[in-house]
Amino acid sequence: MITAYEIVRLRSLYAVVMLSGIFGLLSASIFVVLDAVDVAFTEASVGAGVTPMLMLATLSLTSRDEAEHAPGRVLVPMLICIVTGAALIYGTMDMPMWGDANAAVNQFMAPHFINHSEAEIGLPNIVTSVLASYRGYDTMGETCVVFTAAIGVLAILGRVKKPILKKLPKLIPQTDQATHSLKDHSIMRALTKLMIPFILVFSLYVQFHGDFGPGGGFQAGVIFASAFILYALIFGIGHGRWVVPMGLLRVSLGVGVLLYAGVGVYSLFNGSNFLNYAALAHDPIHGQHLGILLVEFGVGVTVAAAMITIFFTFIGHNPRK
Repeated sequence: MITAYEIVRLRSLYAVVMLSGIFGLLSASIFVVLDAVDVAFTEASVGAGVTPMLMLATLSLTSRDEAEHAPGRVLVPMLICIVTGAALIYGTMDMPMWGDANAAVNQFMAPHFINHSEAEIGLPNIVTSVLASYRGYDTMGETCVVFTAAIGVLAILGRVKKPILKKLPKLIPQTDQATHSLKDHSIMRALTKLMIPFILVFSLYVQFHGDFGPGGGFQAGVIFASAFILYALIFGIGHGRWVVPMGLLRVSLGVGVLLYAGVGVYSLFNGSNFLNYAALAHDPIHGQHLGILLVEFGVGVTVAAAMITIFFTFIGHNPRK
């Protein structure tokens, strides 16, 4: 609550971004206490990791301080927030009490997932079974939302029109100004070179170990993207775009979503329901394993490509041109 209050009170946008990262880390800690480790993983990766980087990239296009507003201009937004908050609180009045054993979710859904998911899906991690199989439609929708967000940023801020490789010498002096010459700091360069391989390996571990422990495509994609974002911040945006060309990112955005949807279409061709992974193999359990592996990989590819695309587009955009 103190962190949220300071975020509202401060006018230094740089301090607000830093406090937002701290708020995300504190939220992740709360999720760990509530035994929601998978959600904590995502919140730590996004809320305390990539989001502050994207906000810092946004500040490079605007200002470090919030503009002064007349007191009268603040009353209407504040009134809207109060009314909206009151409506949300009123909407929760009909919800069952926290931990109520008689709630509908605790009468059927949760016991079914706990007691039957390993036999039906074959995975020890119930969260992965729910997200990738039982709620496969919903997770596909979330992947499409990430894809749409990246496409929206590209549509609003534009994209690089010429091949990066041909204009790399001209690109580096222009875009590296946003990094404030971080590449000149030997310690940061050495630490970055040391950390990036471990970040990439850890992202692959999170991607392919999500069946057995906390992790999955969303978390792995964000962690994988953070390695390239860190590289771009330290060594320059031009070098980062050279390592991961925008053309490759745009293709990867669509490939991840198409892979997810393609698994569902393949199950249709095999005479089963859309996203019924049991139709992917002769053994239904093996089909579940294969389907979840493919769709989670598609999620990871789309999320990683979207995060890197949004970062490069934001920090490489110069509104004065």
